[in-house]
Formats: sequence, C-alpha cells, structure tokens
Amino acid sequence: MIDLVEGGPARDFTLSPDQVAALLASKAVRITPGPRSGLWRVRDNGYVGAATIGGVAVRIKPKTPIDRVLFLFGYSRSLRGWRQEEIDVGEQPDFLPALAHAFARVAERALRQGVLQGYRTLEDSLQFVRGRIREADQVRRRYGLALPVEVRYDEFTVDVAENQLLLAATARLLRQPGLTVATRRLLRHVLSRLTGVSALVPGRPLPQWRTSRLNARYHTTLRLAELVLRGSSYKLDDGTAVRVDGLLIEMWRVFEDFVTVALSEAFLPYGGRSALQDRKHHLDHGRQVPLRPDLVRYVIGANGTEQPTAVVDAKYKISTGPGGHNDDLYQALAYCTVLGLPSGHLIYAKGDSEPHRHVIHRAEIEIIQHALDLTLPPSELLDSVGRLARSIIRYGADHELVPADPR
Repeated sequence: MIDLVEGGPARDFTLSPDQVAALLASKAVRITPGPRSGLWRVRDNGYVGAATIGGVAVRIKPKTPIDRVLFLFGYSRSLRGWRQEEIDVGEQPDFLPALAHAFARVAERALRQGVLQGYRTLEDSLQFVRGRIREADQVRRRYGLALPVEVRYDEFTVDVAENQLLLAATARLLRQPGLTVATRRLLRHVLSRLTGVSALVPGRPLPQWRTSRLNARYHTTLRLAELVLRGSSYKLDDGTAVRVDGLLIEMWRVFEDFVTVALSEAFLPYGGRSALQDRKHHLDHGRQVPLRPDLVRYVIGANGTEQPTAVVDAKYKISTGPGGHNDDLYQALAYCTVLGLPSGHLIYAKGDSEPHRHVIHRAEIEIIQHALDLTLPPSELLDSVGRLARSIIRYGADHELVPADPR
C-alpha cells in the first residue's frame, strides 16, 4: 500500500523495478530514488483517489473534503454541465469508499420509481415481419427466399444506455476493497434491480445518452457512473499493458473547470460572453506561438464590435507569496499584452498566504492573484465566486455593461 496525502511530503517505499515502471507509466505519482537500493521516494502528482497499479495499491487522500471534491467535479465541462449541490458521502474516510457510498445512495433513489425503459432499435432475422423490412439486406442475404425476413424494429426495453452505465458502475464498485457492509448491501440491491440489462463489452467506448425529461431522475447517478467507469490502462515501453483498477482524478483539471464554468455563470447577469479555453489568440504576428487562456470575457464596445474586457487563468497551487509563481505571472502578462487589457487575474486554491496584486514595471498592467477557499460549503463557495466575478468586472474596461434587471 502506498498511502499519500495530496500536496503532502514524499514518503519512502520499497518497490521492485517492475512496480516502479508501472507507477511511472501511470503518471499517478512522482518517484525518485531513495537513500538506498530498492527504496523509492514517492509523492502525489496532482491526482486524488485510489487505484491498483501494477499490483501496487495506491491511495491519495485529497486535502479538500471529499464531498467538496465531488461538488467541484460537477462543474467538469466534459460531463456536460452536471450540477449536484450536495452529495451525501456519509462517514467515509477515503475517496473511493465515499464515491461508492454516494453512487449507491443516488442510484437507489433513482430506481425507486422503477427502472427506466426506452426504445432501442434492433436488427434481426425473423420468421415474421416486425417493424420495417431491410430490403437491401433481404436481397443480399435471402435472395429468392420468403423467410426468414431481415427486419429493423424498435423495442421498448430496460436494456438502454442509461441502465447499462448503472450496471457497469455498480459491478465495478462491488469489486473494490474497503467498502462498508452497508454500501455493499446498497450496491447489490441496485444490481438486483437491473435484471435484463446487458453488460458492457470491455474495451469498447461507453454508450452515449442524452439528457431528457424522461431520464431526469437518473442524471446525478449517470454522472457518477461515468466518473466510476473512467478507468485507464497504460502501456510500458516494452508494450506491456498495465491495468489501473480504481479511480484517480486530476485535481488541477477539476479546479480549472470549476473556476471557469462557475465564473462564466456568475458573469451572465452583466451581459457579454465568456470564452473558455480561448484558442484564437497568438503571442506573435506570425501566429507561431498560440495562447490559450482559461477564460476571456467579451462585451460589445462603443464601436459596436466585440472586445475582451477580462482574462482569467486558474491555477491549482497553494499561493506561497508575491514571487512564488513567476511562470504564472509571465503567462498572465502575455495574455494582457496580446489582449490589450490593463489587468489579468490568476485564481488559486486558498493556501497559507493572502491574495496579491502585482504592478508590472513600465507596462501599466496589474496581475491580481485571487484565492478560493475550497473547504467552504457549496453555497458559500458559489457566493465567493460571485464576489470574485464582481471584483474582476471592476478591474475591466470602461465600457462594462449594466447588470440585467433580476426581475
């Protein structure tokens, strides 16, 4: 067992060369040689969660409370805007048991109204006509024969993408160690409700589903199911595949998505448009050096054209003082220079230091460092994002729009 804390000091572990190779390939942790042969110094590499990698159990505890991590994950842009204000993780000390408990609770609640059913298009060879005849297939496969008939029809069934995802996530969580008896009981109950649902084929992409009024009660469960099923495998230099069984989340990506999506929503009452991961800017005239700020806010200027009024970059680092993040400051300065803005904003997870304001020498540009306290309850955290949005707007250009009438 490699037991680490996110952002904590490195620890020494005895590992074989094969285990070291597997861990390095996964990039889940950082490894350097220890004080003697066979002893390796291991620390986290920006991930939290638990997984078995190359036969080694790795557990990385987040410094942020687990329920807050799941709340932040709800703002992931890759999960199509899932929102979950509060997720009950119970008294679970580690990330994977907490996620299993949360999934079991919301899945059981979603299935109380019955298992979701939907229409699924099937193609088959039958002794009677059902749905539509596939004429081209009939001629190619059954030329001159009346039966069987190649048909395509819609069947009302529980074997739909939503239930397949729930079944796969439930089965995977039941294979994980460290779950409480109560959590396993809930997961087995969910499994029993999904009779008639086919299992996913390993290695194939996850089935696609779309949000609708009919599957609204499944939404939170499906977001957690997708999170559970994002296991990965890694290949070593010799081509050997290493299975990562468990769940590891990149906290910097979670934080970046939360900041940009929550901020863009907080900007909405003031008009304008927010561009996330804006790709249209370059540092040089030859457009050889691309820039990609996390968020650029645009408004319509006095001349009737759209122009930038704010640029934001999210950094999942603890603020260590005025000179602790020089590279970040240079990056923000490049953004402000290209966009023609008098100020830029760096947003960090709150650490031991207070926010800072940097006035750039001879450039008349300010770089402002902000800090978000991720330990706050969700409602208070969103309130702090709203205050941050108002602060950023105050630093903007003179042509800011008036907030929309809340009525």
